Parts: sequence; structure tokens; C-alpha cells
Amino acid sequence: MALHRLTSITVGVPNLEETAIYYTDLGLTPLGGNSFATSDGGEQFKLAHTSHRRLVEIGVGAEDADDLDRIERQLSALDLAHERTGDTLVTAEPIAGFRAVVSIAPHIVQASEPTPYNGPGRIDRANDRAPGVLREGRVIPRKLGHVVIGSTDQVATQRFFTDGLGFKVSDVVPSLAAFMRCSTDHHNVLVQQAPVNFLHHTSWQVDDVDEVGRGATAMLAKDPDRHVWGLGRHHVGSNFFWYLKDPAGNFSEYYADLDCIVDDALWTPGMWEGVKGLFNWGPPPPPSFLAPEDLAELMTGAHQPG
Repeated sequence: MALHRLTSITVGVPNLEETAIYYTDLGLTPLGGNSFATSDGGEQFKLAHTSHRRLVEIGVGAEDADDLDRIERQLSALDLAHERTGDTLVTAEPIAGFRAVVSIAPHIVQASEPTPYNGPGRIDRANDRAPGVLREGRVIPRKLGHVVIGSTDQVATQRFFTDGLGFKVSDVVPSLAAFMRCSTDHHNVLVQQAPVNFLHHTSWQVDDVDEVGRGATAMLAKDPDRHVWGLGRHHVGSNFFWYLKDPAGNFSEYYADLDCIVDDALWTPGMWEGVKGLFNWGPPPPPSFLAPEDLAELMTGAHQPG
């Protein structure tokens, strides 16, 4: 795949200081200037001041100049304006208007030992306690995994990512959402039909289900009102999840064990409806997850600048 990862995102919020504290608590490393890093991905998150919460920018990593040439041709075919400067190409998504920055970027290199889990007739961890019950340090996300965007024209926003930038569709919820990838991860962007353009959630990779639980438990110990939905396991993408809410109203997800698509020929995109489009097991999603409580407010201010 010519594209290989999300590089970073910029999220606009009206309450910068309060929201910055939240993402520090989430485990991101503050770099100054409201920028934050993950342990493996480096600088991957930035907050900017805006009148209402929204996605300002999404960054995508490309292999080389040939990939930028190809994306330029594809954007031109869609009549989408773009600017090329050296190793970077900048364009705007036509529905919500967030910037997309495609740049030649190094791959994320990740190394870890598999967590040993015992099972029936299988002892992978003998004479020792589970690592998850011995860990005491704070949970630090390994990388930015994916971003979920609500669009008033899901088809057009999906076309921007696929026909414009070169993302591939992994799975779909008919007439509602598409899971798309720019890496071997099952999805890096999900676009869903919505009554207003908005950022639904960002998703942060941790080592395993224990880190999902430990991270969420620590976040809720500081503020129980941060809880949204979890612990559970998605059907589409297969990942464990726990969702929390930042002070601006954006959701954030700790996730582990996401499906990976290494060979496109061996993966057939599926169509999922009903409960399986949301989760496989866990508590049912609260209404506020499907329709965030501030949607009416966002709709009222949808055409305001900033």
C-alpha cells in the first residue's frame, strides 16, 4: 500500500486548557504548544482553539513522491483543489472542510512481546501471575489508530478518502458507514452518515485488553463522568474497546487486538447491519454514543466560522 499510516490529527476545541489535561491523563505525552506524542508514533495529536469541537486536520503518511503524484492526479479528477510543496500535499475534504495533509513519512516501527495468556489445555504462563495484574505504571498509548468522522454526505466524504487519497474499504455498514484503511490496520478512518459534520472519536492503541481496562479505570478514578461505553469487543475490526469523553465532548477510545489486513487478496470486505455493526459483546451502547448529546448544539452552529 502506498499509504502506510496516520501521522497526526489536529482537533479544535473551545476549552483548550481543560481538554489538554484530559489527554495528558489519557497517557499522551505533552510536547508544549498543545501538541502531544504517543510512545511509538511520536507527535500525533494537537489541540487548537475553535468555537466548537471539530476535526481541523488529519495527516496521512505516504511512501514517496510517486505516491504524492498519484494523489495529485486523483484529486484533480475529483476537481478538488490541492497544494504541493516539496514532500507534502495539502487539500480540503469537501463536506466538513477539514484539511488533509499527505506527507512522505517514515513508517511506525513497533516491537513488543505477546502477552502470555493461559487457556484450556494451554499453559503459556507457568508459575507466574498474569502481567496485567502486576503492572503499576500509567497506561501510555502506543499510537493513534483511527479517527471516526460524522459527515452530512457520507458517500462524498468516503469518496474523498478512497478515490482522492487512496484509502481502501475494509468493511461497510450499508447506507451508514465505511471502515477504511491507509495501513495494515483494519481501519484508520471510519466515516458515518450524520445530521452534522463532527468528530465522533479518536482511537488509541494499547498493548492488550488489560491495558484497555487499566487505562479506563485510571481515567474514571479521576472523573467518573468520563465514562461512555465499555468494556466490550467490536465485531467489525474485532478490537477490545472502552470509550471515554473529553471535556469538549469528543469521545476517545482505548483499543487492543484490532484486525490487520496484510494481503488485500485474502480479505473480503463484509456488510454488517444491526448489532454487529456496533459490537460483538459488552454492555449495549448508550444513546449518547450513537447521537452525542451536543449534536443539536453543533447543528445550530454548524455554519459558524472557526
